[in-house]
Amino acid sequence: MSSDPHPPSADLAALGTAQLLRGLETGTLTSRALVEALLGRITVLDDPTGDIGLRSVATLDPDALHVAVERDRERAAGRVRGPLHGIPVVVKDNIEVEGHQAAAGSTALLGRPAGDAALVTRLRRAGAVVLATTNLSEWANIRSPRSTSGWSATGGLVGNPWALDRSAGGSSSGSGAALAAGLAPLAVGTETDGSIVCPASVNGVVGLKPTVGTVPTAGVVPISASQDSPGPLGRQVDDVARLFAVLSGQDPPAPTGHRSTFVHAVSWRTGHDPTDRSVGEFVAQLRTSGETVLEREVASPGQDVEDDELTVLLAELVDDLGEYLSRRPGDGVRSLADVMAFELAHPDTELAHFGHELFDQAMATGGRAGSAYGRARAANLHWAVDTCLEPSLAGGDVLIAPAYGPAWKSDLVVGGHADAVASCATLPAAVAGWPIASVPIGLVHGLPIGLALIARPGDEWVLLDAARRVEGLVAASHPLPAPTWAGPRRG
Repeated sequence: MSSDPHPPSADLAALGTAQLLRGLETGTLTSRALVEALLGRITVLDDPTGDIGLRSVATLDPDALHVAVERDRERAAGRVRGPLHGIPVVVKDNIEVEGHQAAAGSTALLGRPAGDAALVTRLRRAGAVVLATTNLSEWANIRSPRSTSGWSATGGLVGNPWALDRSAGGSSSGSGAALAAGLAPLAVGTETDGSIVCPASVNGVVGLKPTVGTVPTAGVVPISASQDSPGPLGRQVDDVARLFAVLSGQDPPAPTGHRSTFVHAVSWRTGHDPTDRSVGEFVAQLRTSGETVLEREVASPGQDVEDDELTVLLAELVDDLGEYLSRRPGDGVRSLADVMAFELAHPDTELAHFGHELFDQAMATGGRAGSAYGRARAANLHWAVDTCLEPSLAGGDVLIAPAYGPAWKSDLVVGGHADAVASCATLPAAVAGWPIASVPIGLVHGLPIGLALIARPGDEWVLLDAARRVEGLVAASHPLPAPTWAGPRRG
């Protein structure tokens, strides 16, 4: 490993979006200089042939430097496109970006033309510079129960900047790792159940999965129309709020002075004792700091709830992915059955570490027209909304619980998921389509852990305000250091 995991651009890479914009506005920084610095940092830290080889980046944008120069010219001429003018952003590889592979980590989609997804059009209109696309868990981790989070056939295995042999989570693995590594100030991920919250938590950054339907999914490789939601990640809550405003097309509301009431889901635990103790201690600090915190036993999902969710996701996958593939330009796979045939024809590349058992199960569902789908979706929604979320938030505004414990070790031999260190917080929010965020609150054994925050549908700004207060308390009491870049080790 390199003796210096922090190239000269480390100070610049650590700045928040507001600080970068201030530099751009005052002329002490140019978008070109920022993009050049980040590209140099990617070369040192991310290249798989280098000493560190983070593998968080899928593809670099060949026009990024040109676009940055153009943004500088526009600013000099008094034309500012929007709130992200000149700011680099990285975008998950299952989101179409013109000139990029948009492969969802699969070699089955390489060579298929991609335009700009609707959300990427919003980024460009706001003045952002698309710097790169990011690696992910292939097909957003819907392929096998034995998959390794963060691995794709196109990009390999993403490392965690805090400990390179540990998982960067999934499925927005590269987005979370790139932020933690200082390769970009902002990132876009997608979540169906945990895919923004997990990498945000284990990489020590902030992530928000908005209410389903708030950010457009046109041009995003789908799993489930009822649960898919693209969303922002950043190193600070204000960065996430700025990016969310652009992605959602919303203006931040004027401050109301209202302080939300937190509801602590005391029954939602990760089962990792040091994490659960740390979260309990932090909740006590919240209360001591003057926040209103209610304690409440909240319903946890049983196996029937988990089974119903999987039935829904797999049934929708057959229909939604098939529709997407049939409309995407170029030759190649046109359905989930085509994808499976492609993988069977290229086992050394696509099936080198695990199979596609979930694809097999998906085909067996018969899609939304299958006999199990309607009942499973209705039962799932009833549990998530009527049994779990609505009763838990009675008298409160934001539900809080552990997100995930410390990152687990990646293992391409037997697979690796977050099951051993995850609370159940993402599941009800995923099924209901409600917004959920993760904010880092500390380290356990030198690795980040996150606090999950859930709000009612459409209450993203309430959620973000609560997240700022959590972040402020962390900064005042025990701010997180920079990633440690630890190499492989025992234990």
